Amino acid sequence: MRWQAFLDAVQERGEYRSAREAERAARTVLALLGAHLVGEERAELAARLPETFALILLNPLQAAEPLDTERFVRATSAWIEGATEETAKWDVSAVLSVVADAAGDDLLRRVLLQLPPGYDLLFGRPNPV
Repeated sequence: MRWQAFLDAVQERGEYRSAREAERAARTVLALLGAHLVGEERAELAARLPETFALILLNPLQAAEPLDTERFVRATSAWIEGATEETAKWDVSAVLSVVADAAGDDLLRRVLLQLPPGYDLLFGRPNPV
């Protein structure tokens, strides 16, 4: 997926006023997501993202343990200036739903196997894919 198409999709889904807001959300969410993925799935997902976002996914923030969805959203709100847990949930869903589209069903299924239960909802895929 190309940079502009990815950013446009995040901006539209997140209803952000600017591409800058969409990019800030994407960078934060992908850095946190990358800390939870390993191996082939992380590399394969990165290959489907624009290069800048792929590098963020491949060089993530460090996580001591996998975060459940609530803690993932809280961590996102901590990294985005002025965010609340409600706005961070919106940010996470906007970014991860675009990531899910880029990944496709097979890769997304494998990614979800690496994450704690409940992430399917954050990816906008409430039913198992």
